[in-house]
Amino acid sequence: MRVDKLLNKLCLVKTRSIAKNACDKNLVKINGKIAKASATIIDNDIIEYELYGYFNKVKITEVPISNVSKVKAPEFYQILERGKLELT
Repeated sequence: MRVDKLLNKLCLVKTRSIAKNACDKNLVKINGKIAKASATIIDNDIIEYELYGYFNKVKITEVPISNVSKVKAPEFYQILERGKLELT
C-alpha cells in the first residue's frame, strides 16, 4: 500500500493530501530513507514523519487490506517514538 494512503487509513494524518504534501517536502521516511508518496509499505516497516509540530516514529505491524475504523486503527501500528519538534 502507498505510504500516503496508509497514513490516512490508519488515522495518523487528517487527509491523504496532507500525507502526500509531507512526502513531497521530504518529511516522511521509511526505514530511514526519504520516501515518495507512492512508496510501498509492507509489514514491519518503520515510518518516521514530522507533522503538526511533532516527530513521530511508528512501526507498521500489519498493512490493512481495506478500510479501517478509527477504533481499530491502532491495532495495525506501534508507536515507537513521539516528541515535540523544537523551533529553530
